[in-house]
Amino acid sequence: MNSIQLLVVDDHNLFRRGLIALLKQDGRFAIAGEAADMGQALRCAGQISPDVILLDNHLPGVRGIEGIPALKEAFPSARILMLTVSEHEEDLAAAMQVGADGYLLKTVESDQLCQAIVRVLAGEPVISPEMMTKFVAAFRAKPPSGAPDLAPDPMGLPLPCAPPTELAAPQEPLSVREREILLLVAHGDSNKVIARQLAIAETTVKVHVQNILRKLQLSSRVQAAVYAANHGLI
Repeated sequence: MNSIQLLVVDDHNLFRRGLIALLKQDGRFAIAGEAADMGQALRCAGQISPDVILLDNHLPGVRGIEGIPALKEAFPSARILMLTVSEHEEDLAAAMQVGADGYLLKTVESDQLCQAIVRVLAGEPVISPEMMTKFVAAFRAKPPSGAPDLAPDPMGLPLPCAPPTELAAPQEPLSVREREILLLVAHGDSNKVIARQLAIAETTVKVHVQNILRKLQLSSRVQAAVYAANHGLI
């Protein structure tokens, strides 16, 4: 299996080099490049082809969130995983709005970070459980209003893949197990963690999640989390 190529963008040299050293210990990863600011990161375009970009937000000059569109254009096939100290839900909302594929806090454990990289590459959005809790709490505290096909975030920005205030009734009712899994998804748990908690196979969890999204006419786990918050399930 080919190694997952990573581009690490962080202006703190000590943290960046420590992170790179840690990731190199995992045979699944290879460091394609590193950068201390957005300009350095963009200059890597054409020289490397990262699979995943680990991006800090508090960069000198152009902030990480502000530079996501340019990174998407420079590295169209790369996934972008925010790795930041910011615990503000508005930063999470803004990052997801402009195309981030995941949002983790720098307090994440190393094994969780490695798993998150793999999950993001597989197309699964990843959000720190602490941030997911804040994210859904914001929707509970301030129910969205406005356009029927987009729910605003707490700062008034439209969120991609967010469900409308009033959703159509499920095509089929959720089973007891599906409601249980929906609750865990809303808490930010991965399929692997859910499988361990419920003592079932990870593939079984994946099928349940797919069925939940189909029945609720949703398209992502983030939508499912907001749905659960809006409907008093958490």
